[in-house]
Amino acid sequence: MSEQLLANGCRWEDTGLARFIRDYGHVDLAGLQACATEEPERFWAEVAEALALRWTRPYRRVLERSAGPAWPRWFVGGELDLYDNLIGRVAREDPERLALSWEGDDGSTRRYRYVELDEEARRLATGLAELGIGRGDRVAIYLPMVPETAVVLLACARLGAIAMPLFSGYGADAVASRLQDAGAKLLVCADAYLRRGRRVDMLAEARLAAARSAAVAQVLLVARDGGVQPASAGGGARGNEIDYRQLVARSAPQAGAAPHAADAPLMILYTSGTTGRPKGVLHTHAGFPLKAAQDMMMAFDVKAGEHIGWITDMGWMMGPWLVFGALLRGAALMLFEGTPDHPRPDRLWQLVERHRLTHLGLSPTLARLLMGEGEAGLPAAGALASLRVFGSTGEPWNEVPWRWLFERVGEGRRPIINYSGGTEIGGGILACFPGLPQKACGFAGPIPGMAADVVDAGGRSLRAGPATERGAGTQVGELVLRAPWPGMAAGFWQDDARYLDTYWSRFAGIWVHGDWARVDADGHWFIEGRSDDTLKIAGKRVGPAEYESALVGHPLVREAVAIGVPDPVKGEAAVCFVTLAAAAGGVGPEAWAERERVLREHVAERLGKALAPVRVHCTAALPRTRNGKILRRLVRAAYLAGPLGDLSALEDPAALDAIRACAEPAGALS
Repeated sequence: MSEQLLANGCRWEDTGLARFIRDYGHVDLAGLQACATEEPERFWAEVAEALALRWTRPYRRVLERSAGPAWPRWFVGGELDLYDNLIGRVAREDPERLALSWEGDDGSTRRYRYVELDEEARRLATGLAELGIGRGDRVAIYLPMVPETAVVLLACARLGAIAMPLFSGYGADAVASRLQDAGAKLLVCADAYLRRGRRVDMLAEARLAAARSAAVAQVLLVARDGGVQPASAGGGARGNEIDYRQLVARSAPQAGAAPHAADAPLMILYTSGTTGRPKGVLHTHAGFPLKAAQDMMMAFDVKAGEHIGWITDMGWMMGPWLVFGALLRGAALMLFEGTPDHPRPDRLWQLVERHRLTHLGLSPTLARLLMGEGEAGLPAAGALASLRVFGSTGEPWNEVPWRWLFERVGEGRRPIINYSGGTEIGGGILACFPGLPQKACGFAGPIPGMAADVVDAGGRSLRAGPATERGAGTQVGELVLRAPWPGMAAGFWQDDARYLDTYWSRFAGIWVHGDWARVDADGHWFIEGRSDDTLKIAGKRVGPAEYESALVGHPLVREAVAIGVPDPVKGEAAVCFVTLAAAAGGVGPEAWAERERVLREHVAERLGKALAPVRVHCTAALPRTRNGKILRRLVRAAYLAGPLGDLSALEDPAALDAIRACAEPAGALS
């Protein structure tokens, strides 16, 4: 059984979660979680009060479930001015407080105090209203991680327009499909962004996408580098482009309150699938911000006046989560445009130092990449002096890089808040908690209010089940949720049937999340990967993370990914792909044969001979998103020459060629 670790820089009694437990009369964390399950109306009312959520019209009831668990109504009858809760009240009461800092790929920076962010967002709201944008209109946000992304989100919340953040790396086809699906009326885009010192054009893609989308009446252009001016009337593709800066400059700050119903649509976040059109996940004015801020308070211990940054994109859930959650906590957020290892491997730690971050979120893949840089990937002495907490989400950890981050980088003082949920959750299901013990790669448990369980194929709980053959804890099963929560998706945009089929069709009244999970004897939770990624070898279910952890633990390996392939004897067999650590040097086909044997034996020693991979391929790159998440489904599809599905989130298409080369009968090893 793995050891429990406690970061020595955080005291439990000083955390926001501990204070919540004391203030609302709960005995302990277990008692709070029980209350949230047994008395959800009491619990969520306490959360809203603890977050100081102000209502312009009080709600009649916290929760109404007459339509069933898939369609709960939260804070029924209530109205709130979300904009004022996020930015207006702090701008009045503490106008000089930092709200947002930004750093570009080239090192340029911008800072907004609450009063400055408030003024620009109110000016933009006036300008958007003059363009005909109002309640219920969809506004697509196709921007890099620049401050204007947050300003547009705030202005939309004020107007009651539905924001639609899109990944900044999408091409025209991916943008157009989402514009068409949502019927977006306005596209806010940039001319370009900088990445690794190179200018990447966005405007050409935006113009193509807008031209294919009949509902898009206007394009609002943010000039990232000043190199492109909007097309005037009669010019450009459709002559419908407006300059963001000019619009803001000529518009007076919108005055007055901006109340909206608690369940009014706030945002559509698109997620990609292997087949079919993207899913537009709908979130509400009260639900998404409340869940984001609750998680920041209870899981991350973000306090008013602190400063949180996350390496992400506004098109992924963690981008809007960062904006809404940080501002509702009265904290500051940091947006970073560039690549966290450019121009030097320690760029990430320089961000912490320059922006005085108290909280930093990153992916396990990014930690693995920096660890592979050796001493160059470590922070300089004193660079992390301001940092209290690491955050991590997006994929399962491997123990070696987790310990590297906790021990070498964090010096055993800073907890790693492992955080797992998703776009449809509005935040996290499982997390760690500062001041409480944690285990490498694991979670302390469900976030209060998330009625999580692990179930077998029949929907029966496995929380008290027998140990697996490998003694890793209780049995692996499906991660499910047995009760609704305010941040959950309010369905898919104009596709209720698909929403019900995706999450509610397996077991009656139970949300099936799509992850394999287990809970060990000490009550720590572990995610074993997506349930559709799990391998079943000779009847034994194995998470790909187990293979990947074993391989990354070998000094030859920098990164690893495992997939299942058809096998005539076992039904399925494991094939692994690795990139080499810098210390391993180059390797040709003949030398690789010996190294492959070593790695296969290394995995067999840890998982058992019956589970040894049939092949371990060396490849130059693995397909990933820009924020570092490896796209395992694409690895499998490319290797087996199957349909690739949606490629819109892929950063480097050449990585797929490297995987395909491994599948060739001759010269397969790179």
